[in-house]
Amino acid sequence: MTTGLTRDAGWQIGVSRTLPHPPSVVWDFMSGPEGLALWLGSDTDLTPERGAPYRTAAGVTGEVRGYRPGDRIRVTHGTTTLQLAMTPAAHGARTMLRFHQEHLSSAEEREHRRAHWQQVMDEVEAALDRP
Repeated sequence: MTTGLTRDAGWQIGVSRTLPHPPSVVWDFMSGPEGLALWLGSDTDLTPERGAPYRTAAGVTGEVRGYRPGDRIRVTHGTTTLQLAMTPAAHGARTMLRFHQEHLSSAEEREHRRAHWQQVMDEVEAALDRP
C-alpha cells in the first residue's frame, strides 16, 4: 500500500510536535478562539458536543464528531475528517500536539495538507511562546 493511503480513510496525513507547555495550557489555547482560528479558521465557534454544526468565516462547514476535553477534538471539515489530539509528555511538563486529516482526495492534496499543518504548528508554537 502507498504511504498515506488507507483502505478505510483514503488519503490521510498526520503531523505532530512536542511543545514545551503543559497539556492544560495547550488545550485551553487550542480549544479557545485564537487556537480554533489557527486550526479550523477564523471566526469559528465550536460547540463542544457531538453533532453540533460549525461554520468558518471562509465558509467551510462541518460538525463535531467527538469532543473529549483535554484530549481530542474530531470534526468533519468540508469533505474531510480532522482531528486535534494531545498527549502529555515529560511528566506533564510538555505536550505532544497532533493533527490528523483523512479522506483527502489525492497524494497531492496530502502533501499540500502536510505543509499546511506544519505551518499551523509553527503558528501555534509562536502563539504559545508569546509573553
